[in-house]
Amino acid sequence: QVQLVESGGGLVQAGGSLRLSCAASGSFFSINVMGWYRQAPGKQRELVATIASGGSTNYADPVKGRFTISRDSGKNTVYLQMNSLKPEDTAVYYCNIGPLPGRPDLGSWGQGTQVTVSS
Repeated sequence: QVQLVESGGGLVQAGGSLRLSCAASGSFFSINVMGWYRQAPGKQRELVATIASGGSTNYADPVKGRFTISRDSGKNTVYLQMNSLKPEDTAVYYCNIGPLPGRPDLGSWGQGTQVTVSS
């Protein structure tokens, strides 16, 4: 069983920054893809960014140039540095780890951390 513990969410003014962290523990064979997704009220959960074991990254268009995903494989931890935050970035952010890119449904989810950006 995999446990994911997220931290770093909070309230920030537009233009500000936050850094999210997600640490994985428990029993898992390997982590190929680590990523962040978000869900705003009344909307579906959407991709924010992913990073594969080889270091390749993928970003959703709305966050390109503002967010940076990174990972510390030794610590089984993934980070999301969020800069130039906008009110539309307000959402619950979820960490996901899994075996295949593009298939978060096959992986494990964290409990979510709230990010609120005020205008």
